[in-house]
Amino acid sequence: MPNQIVVAGALIVGPNLLVAQRDRPAALAGLWELPGGKAAPGESDAAALTRELDEELGVEVTVGAQLSAEVALGETTTLRAFRVTQTGGTLQPRDHRALRWVTADELGALDWVPADRAWLPELTAVLARRDGVDRGSSGGDRRPGTP
Repeated sequence: MPNQIVVAGALIVGPNLLVAQRDRPAALAGLWELPGGKAAPGESDAAALTRELDEELGVEVTVGAQLSAEVALGETTTLRAFRVTQTGGTLQPRDHRALRWVTADELGALDWVPADRAWLPELTAVLARRDGVDRGSSGGDRRPGTP
């Protein structure tokens, strides 16, 4: 049986990562994840992730480097995550309960889908390196799209 690939996108803007709260299935509802979905047969990882993020979030992206860990979701399913850059569209939770921007300090406090926890150390390190904000200044901890 062929291996089913599931792809996820790490959309990072400055020191912030976009996370999505699952709406379904019931066992995962309310948990947070990197958004994405299943690749169709013959579809490249990049094409699948581009399509999924358009369907789920209403955004166009450029797919970048793969995060280091691949996660086995079963004997025939593999989950891969990639860094993505938004190139168009407007974020909206079409297939999720909510979307949220989080910093490195907030990652560990979220109730994550178990498979996505594999990427937390790497994402924490990436976000921490990008966090050039002085949290003691008047402009600290800004989120994308906020003044």
